[in-house]
Amino acid sequence: MNMGNLQRMQQQLMQEMARIQAELETTMIDGSAGGGVVKATVTGKQDLVSVEIDRSAVDPDDVDMLQDLVVAAVNDALKASRQLAESKMGALTGGMKIPGL
Repeated sequence: MNMGNLQRMQQQLMQEMARIQAELETTMIDGSAGGGVVKATVTGKQDLVSVEIDRSAVDPDDVDMLQDLVVAAVNDALKASRQLAESKMGALTGGMKIPGL
C-alpha cells in the first residue's frame, strides 16, 4: 500500500463520515414515556426538536410526575439517537471507537 492509496482511502473515509453526519442531522428519532402520553423527538445529532404531551398526562396536582415523564421521554429519544449514530459510524469504522465520532 503506497501513500497515494492511503490518502485516497482517508479522503473516502472523510467523505463518508460527512455524508453520515449530514444524514444524522436530518434523521428524526422518537422516544416516549408513560405508555406514549409524553413523546419527544430528537435528531440523529441529539438535538431536541419537539415534545408532545397528551392532555391526560396533565394533572395540576402532580406536576412532578409530568416532569419525570418529559425527562424519561427525552432520554429515551436521545438513547435511540446515540445508538443510531453509533451503528452508522461503527459500520464505517469497522467497530473501532474513534474519539469525537
